[in-house]
Amino acid sequence: MGKKILFLTGTRADFGKLKPLMRAVDESPLFECEIFVTGMHTLSRYGLTVEEVYKAGFTNIHTFRNQIHGEPMDLVLANTIGGLSRFIHEDRPDLIVVHGDRIEALAGAIVGSLNNILVAHIEGGELSGTIDESIRHSVSKLSHIHFVANKQAAVRLEQLGEKTSNIFVIGSPDIDIMLSDQLPTIEQVRKRYEIDFEKFGVVLYHPVTTEIDCIRENANQLVKALISSGLNYVVIYPNNDWGSNDILAEYKRLENNNRFRIFPSLRFEFFLALLKNADFIIGNSSAGIHEAPVYGLPTINIGSRQQNRFFHNTIYHVSNDYDEIMDAIKKVAGMTKKEPCFNFGHGNSTSLFMNVLEDGSIWGVSKQKQFQDILIK
Repeated sequence: MGKKILFLTGTRADFGKLKPLMRAVDESPLFECEIFVTGMHTLSRYGLTVEEVYKAGFTNIHTFRNQIHGEPMDLVLANTIGGLSRFIHEDRPDLIVVHGDRIEALAGAIVGSLNNILVAHIEGGELSGTIDESIRHSVSKLSHIHFVANKQAAVRLEQLGEKTSNIFVIGSPDIDIMLSDQLPTIEQVRKRYEIDFEKFGVVLYHPVTTEIDCIRENANQLVKALISSGLNYVVIYPNNDWGSNDILAEYKRLENNNRFRIFPSLRFEFFLALLKNADFIIGNSSAGIHEAPVYGLPTINIGSRQQNRFFHNTIYHVSNDYDEIMDAIKKVAGMTKKEPCFNFGHGNSTSLFMNVLEDGSIWGVSKQKQFQDILIK
């Protein structure tokens, strides 16, 4: 039996990004793929997306429900640590792979580092404007191996004292899917989700937990602008961070309005096909920063959640103010798509990832980390 690699997934988004890597590991005779599924995947309110993990054809799957609806994030973190720790004591992997800046990733990095198990972090070294950034950097400091999306992220990890030889630039794995022939057609998407729109925008708006007192009003401003615009929209539920109830309460105003189709979740490939064929994306999701520019799709990025992240000429930053949002919608509606941008990869992340695993040198990486000082001249 080859090296055992445990992937941890807590959301529809990180599963979409990790799936190409999972599949490559699963198909390799050198490795054994296991998946620890938790977080939003286990909540029926958000579409019970654990079913998508099983439908993808993976077999070594362990499901752990780490929360009930409304449970505070610090307690969810503790629950996840407890559940994962018990699992790895029964079935110890050689490597734990985590992604991004969610608390499940932090739990995976904590459990791995405290149990002398190598931890690999996907897409560390990036910036955002909320507590997510602190979580992302914390995960990086607890991880031994880093698979980053671009050189800028690699440099930031070096600033954090990470060892250059343990940082690998592979791009964002979901771009492999975006540029592949694996996506359904837009006709298949419309049929599956009963979407009648020919032209539409995609709405993805998440809570900003450091602005909890403003979330309801900010969501109100967005919803008012969406309705006033007179355009068609596919609306996807926010993540389950603190404050999501306020956003969902405002989305109630969109129900029974034939210009809106609202979904708790979409299958990842179908979401990408929608994105590819949309007129624009609006909200504060990283999909507007990472994925939309790959298709040359305009993004209306609202508020501070993606503050300091990558900027491209397809991205329009606005505040949570109704008038600013309306002006941006008028600007991008009907806009011709621009040239694609590949700042986060070129669609070969999976092969680069597997090259690193198969090379073998990472398996000798010390589990005792040492801070790497940057020499100041």
